[in-house]
Amino acid sequence: MKTKSKMITDRISFSIFLLFAVLAASSIIFIVVFIFNQGIKPFYKDYLLEDGTLGHLSFQTFVTGRVWNYPNYGALGILINTIYLTLLATIVALPISVLTALFIVRIAPKWLSVIVSNVVELLAAIPSIIFGLFGMGVINPMVKTFASWFGIQTAGGTSGLSAVIVLIMMILPTITMLTVTSMKAVKNPLIEASLALGASKTQTDFKIVIGGARSGIFAALILGVGRALGEATAVSMVCGTATIGPNFDLFGLTSTLTSTMMMGLHESSGINYDVRLSVGILLILLILITSLVLNLIKKKMEKVYGN
Repeated sequence: MKTKSKMITDRISFSIFLLFAVLAASSIIFIVVFIFNQGIKPFYKDYLLEDGTLGHLSFQTFVTGRVWNYPNYGALGILINTIYLTLLATIVALPISVLTALFIVRIAPKWLSVIVSNVVELLAAIPSIIFGLFGMGVINPMVKTFASWFGIQTAGGTSGLSAVIVLIMMILPTITMLTVTSMKAVKNPLIEASLALGASKTQTDFKIVIGGARSGIFAALILGVGRALGEATAVSMVCGTATIGPNFDLFGLTSTLTSTMMMGLHESSGINYDVRLSVGILLILLILITSLVLNLIKKKMEKVYGN
């Protein structure tokens, strides 16, 4: 009887877990199906255009065009802008995050470590809209002043540089906290052995602690890049509404895939609305490809350096 009771309990537990797993997977599937279903319509469905004629968007124009303008929307420029801004933000945020995590885990006194850790966790919990408002009220004026020192005019500080700074602030806590967890997982015997062999504390921190947490740091990087690529609200509030790209001028107006999707969304209809979901498909593919590439690099590094 006890064995049967355990089997029944296990089956019920399995069914409950399976139900939650299916619900979680279904929500993702439904979202992706909706976006793909709506996003491909501009390439085959005829829409009533403003001049009274019927027409649809050329796929070639969409993937190779550099101008985002009705009714010929080109997404190549904003795609490159997105990659460019994300790359700059990641290059700056990664070393700061790793060093901050090292400070929390190995250098700071326990009381200070707790304070800094809580501050970083609080930063991770701040909504995107708050970052956007902070960017508009603080970062944009700072960028405007900084640009004026070099005789450069900006649109009130609204620029690619402002977007990069906001992205850095947003991905820092994500990378930092995951890196902290990875560094704490490094086994103490390895650290003690390094010190016993004559290595200094600094050498041990950089070669053993950071080296041992390499896999976790890379996983944190993947999540951080994913957040940067998908951020919409805060970026759209500080980057501007450039319709021509790519734009590599950090003091100039720019636009990303997400900011383009947000721009005038509620006032959009017809092809002007559906094409934003086409951009959503592009964004999903970009995040997927980026994640796959970073994971491949991660696996190769693990083969070379070990876990």
